[in-house]
Amino acid sequence: MKKFVVLWLGVWLASVPLGARAEMPEPDVLIKNVVQEVLSVIKQDKDIQAGNQKKILELVDAKVLPHFDFTRMTQLAVGKHWRTATPEQKQALVTEFRNLLVRTYTKAFTVYRDQTVEVKPFKMQPGATEVTIKTVIIKPGEPSVPVDYDMEKTATGWKAYDLAVEGVSLVTNYRSTFSEQVQQAGIDGLIKTLVEKNQVAANTPLRKAEPQKGGS
Repeated sequence: MKKFVVLWLGVWLASVPLGARAEMPEPDVLIKNVVQEVLSVIKQDKDIQAGNQKKILELVDAKVLPHFDFTRMTQLAVGKHWRTATPEQKQALVTEFRNLLVRTYTKAFTVYRDQTVEVKPFKMQPGATEVTIKTVIIKPGEPSVPVDYDMEKTATGWKAYDLAVEGVSLVTNYRSTFSEQVQQAGIDGLIKTLVEKNQVAANTPLRKAEPQKGGS
């Protein structure tokens, strides 16, 4: 799971827009236009590389989180059990699942170094509101990793609600774990487990990234 989400971060960072724009860019154009700037920020920011948790959290909150539909992601991850959850439980699930992914991101920032991203050719059908963008993570000396993004068009831009790394869906991967926890302890048991995981993550110092060979 750790490798899964680190790879997820590596590609999704490439899709962060530079700011508000008059027109909504198509999802593949969005990725292509900003990849170099975002990657250069990570490579040049010594505080992020050193594991400055406050600065990383600020960067994640400002640049990454606005481009995910956490409610839909949580609903997909919880699966059939979502229908039986109360509104309060649903809100708690979204909050804790979001926090879980945020904490995972902060750790992934410290190990993301020299990957590059290739966006596969894409043609969007007229009027499409949901698309899949195919990308590949490339790191020297290692096998390339395909990552497919399921994205939806919203009033505030394109947002991701699922992705597949090497054919394995993120929400499906969580769904099996969440389902087992609900069966054992109910919705409240799942919420409690997520809260505990987030508390542990919040109290665990980030590990500094290994220095790059070559000194760049």
